[in-house]
Amino acid sequence: MRDYYTVKINMPAGIVSPAALQVILRAAYEARVRRVRFGARQQLLLVVHYEEMRAFEKTLRQQQIVYELNTDQYPNIISSYCGEEVFRTGSWLREGEYHTILDQFDYQPRLKINLSDSDQSFTPFFTGNLNFIASPEPHFWYLYVRPRQSNTVFQWRDLIYTNDVGRLARQVESAMLNQELTAPDALYTAVMNRETFITQPATQPVQLPEFSLPYYEGFNRYGQRTWLGLYRQDEQFTIDFLLDLCTLCLKTRVGEICVTAWKSLIIKNIAEEDRPAWSMVLGKHNINVRHAANELAWQTEDHTDEGMTIKQRVVRYFEKYDTRTFGLCFGVQTKPKSEVFGSVLIRKRALLRIGTLPLLSVYDLYFTEHFNPNSRTYFLFDKGLLGYSLPFQVHRLCRQFSAQRLKAQYEQMPADEPEATAPAPVQPTLHQCPHCYTAYDPQFGDDRNGIAAGTSFSNVPDSFTCPTCDTPKEEWIAMQEAWMA
Repeated sequence: MRDYYTVKINMPAGIVSPAALQVILRAAYEARVRRVRFGARQQLLLVVHYEEMRAFEKTLRQQQIVYELNTDQYPNIISSYCGEEVFRTGSWLREGEYHTILDQFDYQPRLKINLSDSDQSFTPFFTGNLNFIASPEPHFWYLYVRPRQSNTVFQWRDLIYTNDVGRLARQVESAMLNQELTAPDALYTAVMNRETFITQPATQPVQLPEFSLPYYEGFNRYGQRTWLGLYRQDEQFTIDFLLDLCTLCLKTRVGEICVTAWKSLIIKNIAEEDRPAWSMVLGKHNINVRHAANELAWQTEDHTDEGMTIKQRVVRYFEKYDTRTFGLCFGVQTKPKSEVFGSVLIRKRALLRIGTLPLLSVYDLYFTEHFNPNSRTYFLFDKGLLGYSLPFQVHRLCRQFSAQRLKAQYEQMPADEPEATAPAPVQPTLHQCPHCYTAYDPQFGDDRNGIAAGTSFSNVPDSFTCPTCDTPKEEWIAMQEAWMA
C-alpha cells in the first residue's frame, strides 16, 4: 500500500475563484496537508497520506471537484490568461475570450491544450498537443498540432473562430487518439468532414515575439490598479497563507486567482486602498518578494525535487559571479519523458544502470535555436557534466549568449561615415532598475510616467518610480558601456 498519494486538481487556463480554492484547501487541511504546489501546467498538486485519503476524496466528490490520483490522464488546459492586461495590452484578445473558449469544454481533454496570445512570452506556445495561438485577425486562432510523444509541430491549414475552438479540439483529439491519425492531411480531412466550422485560410505562419520573460513577482501597477505576483523558492505554499489569501480576495472583491506556468500566483485587480491589507498578509506569513530575475526564470518538473536542487545550485553560482541571464530561461529535465520549458535545458542522463536503477548519472547541456524557448530544435553545448561542474558551464553558456546578442546588435548597426577628427567619447546615459532590470533611456523617455523623450535621468522628477516594480529613482543604477559584456 502507498504511504502517500499525489492528488492533481486541474484549474483550466490557470484560473480559479478564491471561493473554490478555499473549499479545496480547507478539505486538504482537514486531511493534515499543510503545504501545496502548483504545477507547470497551472494545476494544483497535493500530497495526502493514505490514512486521510478516503475522507479527503469523499469531500472532493461531495463538492463535485474533479481530481486524479497519481496519474495525469487529463492534462490541464493552460493559457496566457494570467498575463492579460498585466504584461501586454492592445490586441483583440481579452480575458472574456478565454472564458468563452473555456465554456466550450464540456469534456475532459486527454491531449494537452494551450491557449496563447501571440503577443507575449510569459507562457509557452508549443508545449501542448493542440496549441491555439491568437492570430492578427480578430477572434480567429492558429492551431499548431504536436502528436503525442513527438517533437514535430505542424500548422493547421485554417484559422479557427473563437466559438469553434472547443468543438474542433474535441474532433481533433478523437481523430488522433481513436483513429490514430497524425499525418497533417489525413487528420485535417477526417476532422473537417465530420462537422462544419467557421474558419479562414491561414495564409502565413504565426509571427512570434522575441522571448523576454517579464518580471512577475511583487506589487506592480497597471493603470489605476495593482497586481501581485507570488513566487516561493521551494515551490511550496502553506495552506495557512493561501487560506488567508482567499479570504482577503473575497473581502476585497478580487474574483480570480491566476496560476502561472512558472509555478507562481498572480492576483489582479487589487485596489490601491486595499494594498496595505495585502502587505499585512505577506508580513504575517513571512512571504518575501523581489527575488532576483535570474532565479525566477526556471521551470522544473512537477513531481521531483531533484530539478529544484539543481536550480538552487546554479542560481547560487549566478549570484556569486553576478551572471547576466536577461533573455534566457532555464529548464531542468531529470526524467526521460517529462517536458520543461526553457531556452537552456539541463538534461540528466544515466551512464550506468542496473535494470531501471541508474547508478551513475551525468548532465547534458542544450540550448534552443536562437535561444528561443518556443523552438523545438535543440543544440548540444556540452555533455557528460558532473554536478559540481554544471553551474560553471551554464554560466559560460549565458556569457556566450550575451556576447552573441551584442555582436548581432553591432552587425545590424549601419557603418558611420569616417570623421576627420575622432569625436570625444560620450558618457553612457542609461540607468537600470536593480530589481527587475527595466532600463531608462533618455532617447525615449517614459510616456507612461509622463516623461518626454530627450529627458535626461538627472532631470527626471525625484518622485519617479520604476514603471514595472515601483523601485524609487534613487535606487536606480547608472549603466556603463561594459554592462552588456
